[in-house]
Amino acid sequence: MLKIKNLLFAFLFLVPQFFFAQYTDVINSNRPGETMSAYAVGKSVIQGEIGVYGIKEKHDLLDYDATGFGTDLTVRYGAFLEQLEFILDVQYQMENFDTPYTSYKKNNFRQTVLGAKYLIYDPYKNYKKEANIYSYKANHSFQWRELIPAVSIFAGANFVGADNPYYFSPNGDISPKVALVTQNLFGGGRWVFVTNIIADYIGTDYPSYGYVLTLTHGFNDKWSGFVENQGYKSDFYSDAIVRGGAAYLLSSNMQVDASISTNFKNTPSILYGGVGFSWRYDGWYKEKQIANKNKEKAKKNSDNKEEKVDYQEKERKRKAKYE
Repeated sequence: MLKIKNLLFAFLFLVPQFFFAQYTDVINSNRPGETMSAYAVGKSVIQGEIGVYGIKEKHDLLDYDATGFGTDLTVRYGAFLEQLEFILDVQYQMENFDTPYTSYKKNNFRQTVLGAKYLIYDPYKNYKKEANIYSYKANHSFQWRELIPAVSIFAGANFVGADNPYYFSPNGDISPKVALVTQNLFGGGRWVFVTNIIADYIGTDYPSYGYVLTLTHGFNDKWSGFVENQGYKSDFYSDAIVRGGAAYLLSSNMQVDASISTNFKNTPSILYGGVGFSWRYDGWYKEKQIANKNKEKAKKNSDNKEEKVDYQEKERKRKAKYE
């Protein structure tokens, strides 16, 4: 296990997720990392992000081994404002626990969160960078504006049933969750740094406080990669996790991804990996509808022009025939 983790640790820092802003021509997915981007999917855009994963745990002090798998689903919908999106985040997990004395299973919804995210500041709003047609270096050099992050806030709630084996607090059926999200663009958007500062299970016996830091890089129009560090602390459980992986753009509205994660302690040690798929429907997006109408209008004008040219050519040939 230790050798595998050492190799993984090296891999994570050699393989630099996708990032995009508000509504874009290509899908803006939070997968496969755990950070929320500062930007919304766009008004009237609906997006689903689903994945499956396998997990292996080993606890040296409690002397148990656990293996299992799970699925997670995030549904995002932009409504009312361009900067606002509503989020449903659900995770279901099944595990088999083996100890020297017994074996048992645990399965249920590990997480159910419903909330909303709002972009409160965008440093690129009403800003357009002028391209230098004479210098590639000038177009891709560092800009001081890149140090100013976009800033969003998330507010929502956890919903956990009392008979859930992942239920750990007697007053935690419904508990608030809030997050501060920042996002920086570097190198013209080729590199992106996202931070999430999170307060979770607020008001329960075991509130949790944590962070997620994600560095993303687009290698080309199709491939991207990321490295991520996540930490959280509470009286119930604390940990620090590193994560890395890659995503591939199938089309402007579809993406597939894969990732692997680990920690560096043995109470318990964790190693898990998964694959996922993201899809969006943007047919209701107003600006896209306008763009499509403009394309159709331009095509129609072009067809009419060609028909007019063909008619004029036929008339010319007909007149020439009788001269």
